[in-house]
Amino acid sequence: MKRIAYLIIALVGTMAQAQDFQGMAVYEAKTAMPDISKMGGGTANRPEITPEMKKQIEERMKKALEKTFILRFDKSSSTYLEDEKLDAPGQDNSSMRIMASFMGGGGKQYKNVKTKRFLQEKEVFGKEFLIDDSLPKLAWKMESETKKIGEYTCYKATAVVAANKSDFRNLRPKSPEEQKADAEKLEKAKKEGNEKRTNFLEQMEMPKQVTITAWYTPEIPVNQGPENYWGLPGLILEVSDGKTTVLCSKVVLNPKEKAEIKAPTKGKKVTQAEYDDIVVKKMKEMQEMYQQGGARPQIRMN
Repeated sequence: MKRIAYLIIALVGTMAQAQDFQGMAVYEAKTAMPDISKMGGGTANRPEITPEMKKQIEERMKKALEKTFILRFDKSSSTYLEDEKLDAPGQDNSSMRIMASFMGGGGKQYKNVKTKRFLQEKEVFGKEFLIDDSLPKLAWKMESETKKIGEYTCYKATAVVAANKSDFRNLRPKSPEEQKADAEKLEKAKKEGNEKRTNFLEQMEMPKQVTITAWYTPEIPVNQGPENYWGLPGLILEVSDGKTTVLCSKVVLNPKEKAEIKAPTKGKKVTQAEYDDIVVKKMKEMQEMYQQGGARPQIRMN
């Protein structure tokens, strides 16, 4: 049996070395739903968000946090794109596009592991950006654990990476001590007649680092994976950061119809750090407007 397994790995390896080798993998991404029970504290001139409104928000968030992506790859490059579902006729999906962009979605992503470069299209508040940067350096620690994903034997690897500040899937609840301190500040503000609206984002914080757990298969010997994950001796079939899990549900090697794997070109070029700063700044503006109890924020990009 071992000899047969080695022959299969060798055969797939030979396929991957072929000049016209190409593959396609489908991934299902799911992020744990944040607790929005404290969202939308009211003020004298703006009432608290009703349970019905919170239910609608939860439904929209669930849609934004459960997605299907398609990875198309060859020996050195790949594209990663959301498999978008059609909205109902007449439905306004502008807010969903904004939320999706903050929750790991957005336009086409391109990775080239040979040049160690990635590009990704993003649209935020009506302005299009093209993130153009170096692939993140991932210091993978190879583990001894194995498991089966579909028909493939996968090996475990872990890495500690800096949290992406513009990816709101990385938000974690504040510690009990911090939440207590915030509650005391809010109570003091009420007594002083300086109360502001609150929302669930104030109960969350962005960690500096997150631990990544990946499962890769040497049976598909390409240095690729979903999102910005790469650098393992085999295709990454599953990856998790503790809140978001991206799991491969289908792999097709050398499909009959070849796809064009090329870098996106649409949008204003920025680095990842520049894009993060833009998003964080605009979200702070929105939060300040919300706290002041004014009209629905209409944030425009310059």
